[in-house]
Amino acid sequence: MALDIVIMAAGKGTRMKSALPKVMHRLAGRSLLQHVLDTAAQLGADRIVTITGHGADRVESTVAAPGLVFVRQEPQLGTGHAVLQAVPRLHDDGTTLILNGDVPLIEAATAQALIAAADGANLALLTIDLADPTGYGRVLRGDPAGRDADEGGRVRGIVEEKDATPAQRAIREIYTGIMAVPTAHLKRWLAALTNDNAQQEYYLTDIVAMAVADRVPVVTANPRHEAEVLGVNSPLQLAELERRYQRAQADTLMEAGVRLADPARFDLRGEMHCAADVEIDVGCVFEGKVSLGDGVRIGPHCVIRDATVAAGAVIQAFSHIDGAAIGAGALVGPFARLRPGATLGEEVHIGNFVEVKNATLARGAKANHLAYLGDSSVGERVNFGAGSITANYDGANKLRTEIGADAHIGSNCVLVAPVAIGAGATIGGGSTITEDAPAGKLTVARARQATLENWKRPTKTR
Repeated sequence: MALDIVIMAAGKGTRMKSALPKVMHRLAGRSLLQHVLDTAAQLGADRIVTITGHGADRVESTVAAPGLVFVRQEPQLGTGHAVLQAVPRLHDDGTTLILNGDVPLIEAATAQALIAAADGANLALLTIDLADPTGYGRVLRGDPAGRDADEGGRVRGIVEEKDATPAQRAIREIYTGIMAVPTAHLKRWLAALTNDNAQQEYYLTDIVAMAVADRVPVVTANPRHEAEVLGVNSPLQLAELERRYQRAQADTLMEAGVRLADPARFDLRGEMHCAADVEIDVGCVFEGKVSLGDGVRIGPHCVIRDATVAAGAVIQAFSHIDGAAIGAGALVGPFARLRPGATLGEEVHIGNFVEVKNATLARGAKANHLAYLGDSSVGERVNFGAGSITANYDGANKLRTEIGADAHIGSNCVLVAPVAIGAGATIGGGSTITEDAPAGKLTVARARQATLENWKRPTKTR
């Protein structure tokens, strides 16, 4: 039997007070909708249909992927009307799982459990008890007339908050907006929806009462964690959900042995693998795919993206690392910047206000102060002086600099690429090198110093 997934992502998100469509706002570095799509991709669906509306062009172009189907809801006339737009794309048999693009943290295991509860014949609702159910539809259970004791706690309907009585608003069990339903029933019930309610909208939740009337069993399942079903309707809710998500990530890392100075000041916006005895100070942000080896220490307020850091390396405060590989025992920072293609060997030192881009530094090389190394190959034990740079761009092309092992580059030097510095060479401070420097020799390229004995400093004319 087919499994179709429908993701509702048409809303404007008025309370976000933003020109950005609500589902495009980011949580942990990914859009709300992308979180849902990534979960849906784990479920083995025959078809995933995303319903767009407000900002549809932007939404669709941002998350487009092979096999992903889009339909548009224009105008937006309620949740039932939204799903109705997807009906032509759904298989006639099987089950349809309905998710929400602004409920980003639903887990694949929870969705699978809901699909299993539907079992091809039941209407399965994901529900949860909330201490504060404000804003959610309430789950109505039992026989309201008290005629049938067997009805007990069976679901008989869902009432939206704006249509609920004071007694119904006191109910703490809410419908999360996520359901799994036999597709044939879903198509029939959607066709029968009306907008006779306070909002004059077509509510998807009205199909629950239709299921009861048709004697289709209505069952419920619950998420493992409350955060799975929390939606985002305002910047405040987005920030609160971000902290919940980050705390859960932090807890998982700490349970695996990572030592976080303060889990409340930690952000993971991608994937991170940590070996034993990793220490991470406050205010750090990890993006993309990051791997930290045994005993790595990360100082405060670092940003690390798509990087590998080998065992024993230390990243000191306020360093930015993007697309770099850092060798064992290396020392980076504080205030260092490693850009894509930076590859540091074992025990390399990159100090304060040093930038490295598309360059390889071999074991023991050092650039400790105020330097730039771009498009370069640096040999073992090279010392690259303060204020020195590789001038790698001629205005049209990037050109390489080769520096041999044990070379010493003095302070305030400019190595104008393409140029090669031989092994063991010394470049005198303040030199501008435009030709290859031979191995093992001192090369100096600067004007001779002179003192003018009779020179007088100009004075201001009064």
